[in-house]
Amino acid sequence: MTHLVTVLGGDGIGPEVTDAAVRVCQAVTTADQITWTNASFGGNTFLEEGSAFPDDTQAACKESSAVLLGAVGLGETLPPGAKRPELGLLELRGALGTFANIRPVKPFPSLFDMSPIRPELLEEVDILFVRELTGGIYFGEKTRTATTASDLCVYTEGEIERIVTMATEFSRDRRKKLTSVDKANVLETSRLWREVTSRTAKAVCPEVELEHLLVDAMAMYLLKRPADFDVIVTENMFGDILTDEASMLCGSLGMLPSASIGEGTGLYEPIHGSAPDIAGQGIANPCGTILSAAMMLRMSLGQPDVANAIEAAVEATIDAKVLTPDLGGKATTKEMTDAIIKRLG
Repeated sequence: MTHLVTVLGGDGIGPEVTDAAVRVCQAVTTADQITWTNASFGGNTFLEEGSAFPDDTQAACKESSAVLLGAVGLGETLPPGAKRPELGLLELRGALGTFANIRPVKPFPSLFDMSPIRPELLEEVDILFVRELTGGIYFGEKTRTATTASDLCVYTEGEIERIVTMATEFSRDRRKKLTSVDKANVLETSRLWREVTSRTAKAVCPEVELEHLLVDAMAMYLLKRPADFDVIVTENMFGDILTDEASMLCGSLGMLPSASIGEGTGLYEPIHGSAPDIAGQGIANPCGTILSAAMMLRMSLGQPDVANAIEAAVEATIDAKVLTPDLGGKATTKEMTDAIIKRLG
């Protein structure tokens, strides 16, 4: 079977890192296994076509086995009040029905010194974040007047049940420990979240140990005792913030991959932004996107052995100190990618 993968390079460093990831995948797969196609998406597409997520791109994504995304955003180059191209990412997630964002956090020992966290706290860290992706404040009704603004946060029982079910199933296959993060001491949506999570986790797998933490406490514990956590499930905005914080455990935003999955085509992307300040310089860290492509091979394309090989090659390259500037090295994007490909062979 030949899988179709649509590549959305997007903005800034996005085309550079997606090109790197495709090169790595092509080194260990054949054209009979994967057909790659490119489509327009993001801020530059918005400026050219009036939409960050045009209809032809949407059709291509829905027809694909998976989508590989680089980054979206033009920084502060748009005039005040202009529609942000980042909204196209919300539209993309909604169109594909990707209600769950999966972000593994497992620091490489060779990069412990790059983290602001003490190395002894990073040993045994292996966290899987499961973030609800299509509800909450990001998708709620928004209003704006000259002097006021509002963003509505809404969650339904069904939205909470399906994300917690997925998180519990992940936890069942790992260390059987699930942490749910909310703000139940203040927010009504969080009180509903806590109630539904408690009964859903118990129904899915009673053997999984469930704990509830307030988001402010979680932000502290994530840095104080990160090895204590296994699977963390939370709502959209809290998950966005906490996973960016967790990137510091790995030393750089450029290291973390993610998968957005749900009802249709899977979407795979690094957690970093478009970094327009370094775009075109050839120094972007490609690892987050390459590791996202490995997740894609494992979760959507049915090639776990190839995914394992890519992940091992990335770690071996890092161990060999072939590092981009964000990791304290001098390698270019191409040099690091070439070094990873070399270790695949």
